[in-house]
Amino acid sequence: MGKILVIADQKDSAIATGRGLELAARLGYSVDVYAFVYAPLGRLKQTAAERNALKQRLLEDREAEVQARIDKLSREGQKVKLKVVWQKDVAPWVVGHCGKTAYEMVVKTGRRSESIANTSTDWQLLRECPAPVLIVAKKKWRRTQPVMAALDLSSRIAAKKQLNATILSQAIALAEAMDEQLHIICAVEVPTLLEDLDLIDSRSYVAEAKQAMAPHIKALARQFDLPLKAFVVKRGPVEKVITSQAASMRAQMVVMGTVGRKGVRAKLIGNTAERVLGQLKTDVLALKP
Repeated sequence: MGKILVIADQKDSAIATGRGLELAARLGYSVDVYAFVYAPLGRLKQTAAERNALKQRLLEDREAEVQARIDKLSREGQKVKLKVVWQKDVAPWVVGHCGKTAYEMVVKTGRRSESIANTSTDWQLLRECPAPVLIVAKKKWRRTQPVMAALDLSSRIAAKKQLNATILSQAIALAEAMDEQLHIICAVEVPTLLEDLDLIDSRSYVAEAKQAMAPHIKALARQFDLPLKAFVVKRGPVEKVITSQAASMRAQMVVMGTVGRKGVRAKLIGNTAERVLGQLKTDVLALKP
């Protein structure tokens, strides 16, 4: 049986905890909930014993708080384990833990902001975590329904072709578990610079791109027993196509891939999944090659 790792929300919030428990129950997975607490106790003018006692109290208070949420939100008979960790930097700890323990996904409530000087926990997990990462939206569209899979059918790289199959497989499983429809979106992005310089005819470029995608769509349709009409191909920048399509259908979850760029290159270029997260009012499950 698979496992989901849930990063417990801070006080007065149970978004990720509730979503993680719900998905685990629907998919038949067990749940490991990790709650984090930290305070710079070394600055206090207390004895080592007094600081240790305070640390233990903080750990116990956090455990009681999160356990109360789990008791309220979990289903009868659901397998849930809670562990409270004294840790300031959550992302590196989770990345290291997932490197040693296999999880079907990591579930975290999104904090969808980033500056050039500060990389949030969300972005660190998307770039570095070996497990799929589900960033749960705080504010969602009303009456969300379908699950949407976003595929990159323009790439000739074998790893990305395999990732398309993984995305589709995961999206199908989630749609079935949640008893929702599945929608599949693919983007044809016209190189803006070449178009501006009149070096390509955009209509011909899109037509040729769609023609090149057709065999891949047919192969995936056969592999997963899906109708061809389930695959929608639209022209535009990838993140705009994904966000506009998800918004129009009010998707409750978008399943997509991320290349997981790191460092300066990621900050200057950005990852599609990260740009999408900044615009969507829905959950995003990001998978790596």
